[in-house]
Amino acid sequence: MNHEKIDHCIETLSLRGCTEVCEVIRLLEEGEALPETAELNDDEREAVLNELKAVMAIYTERKGPAF
Repeated sequence: MNHEKIDHCIETLSLRGCTEVCEVIRLLEEGEALPETAELNDDEREAVLNELKAVMAIYTERKGPAF
């Protein structure tokens, strides 16, 4: 697993903002292909998905569900 590629992908996707990250999470959960994850294998895409979910869980806990 290439952690450097995973970290770069997470950083790139996070720059989109919360609303778009939520959409990215939905798409990844549905198995959709995203340009940002095209070079990742299944395990790496799963790691990106899990990290984005963890970040959003912390964010929504702090800010509330309305963003």
